[in-house]
Amino acid sequence: MTRLCRTFQTAPAAVPKENSAKYLDSALSAEGFEAPDWLVPDLEDGTAPDRKEEALENAVDRLSGGTDFAGEVWPRVQWGYDSQRDRERGREEIRTLVREAGDALDGVVVPKVGRVADVERAAEAVAEAERASGRPDGSVALAVIVETARAKSDLREIARFGADSRLTGLVFGPVDYTAELGGRAIDGARPAWDGLLADLSNEASANDLVAVGGPFDDLFRERAGVRFYNGDAYADQVEREAKLGLDGSWSLYPKQTAQANRIHMPTAEELRRDVGKIERFEAAKSEGTGAVTLDGQMVDEATFRNFANTVRTVRRIDAARPEQTAAAYDADLLERALALDPSW
Repeated sequence: MTRLCRTFQTAPAAVPKENSAKYLDSALSAEGFEAPDWLVPDLEDGTAPDRKEEALENAVDRLSGGTDFAGEVWPRVQWGYDSQRDRERGREEIRTLVREAGDALDGVVVPKVGRVADVERAAEAVAEAERASGRPDGSVALAVIVETARAKSDLREIARFGADSRLTGLVFGPVDYTAELGGRAIDGARPAWDGLLADLSNEASANDLVAVGGPFDDLFRERAGVRFYNGDAYADQVEREAKLGLDGSWSLYPKQTAQANRIHMPTAEELRRDVGKIERFEAAKSEGTGAVTLDGQMVDEATFRNFANTVRTVRRIDAARPEQTAAAYDADLLERALALDPSW
């Protein structure tokens, strides 16, 4: 079963403040809907070049003793299919993180991968770090950011490699991808790349991988002299990604995390509707009814799976973030959902 990743929140691991790990500390202590499913301490683009070493030190310091963070931790390291220097830096960061903070890691995120051979090279770098640290094979997973023409060209092969390896997630990186293709931000807007996102969703689903949309960096707008959070536009992007079947969305800011967590979570109305349909379907089956019609809809395995997906999603969220399901659903509805058998 694909793991829970409604939100993929990057947090710069070193910033020019008195506490350079301020944003990492904030993300690790986030509560409620502002707590991401995947926290990504950022050692790559989110951290200035002269603070990379400090970022690694901060990540190790905050993670090496274990954390109370209820989600998963996936540091983003340096990498580049076309840069041996960045790959060497990434290998060293992976070795250090696995050696010093392996107990707190669920995986590492490798950006700017190229063709499938480069993804295999990244997976081997993680395997080498595990062996050097005496950790079990496969204990640290891998996610890659699809942000190059080569990775897009090999997307199917990369996803198939993931079906039998430690590769767990495919994340879209639209900024680097647009730049590599020579695309233009006309009127300040980059292409939406809906076709690529649909392919990402399809290949991830075919190989039981997580699929995550790209970041929305237009955080604030100004009108009539007032600066405000650009939440409507971000919600539009997340809803578009959810409709395409992506498992989650990239967030850069706690308010974005809270929005994406809710959008990728069934509403109370959706849960009540689908729990009721499953309950009625089970009752009809127990009476020996062959064809079952619910609210005028003939129910077969395909339609039942849609109802069941709602319940399975809520159950995964409840297992990882029970405070969120308690806030979103009344106790009786949640109890009914958790008691159901969502199998056909």
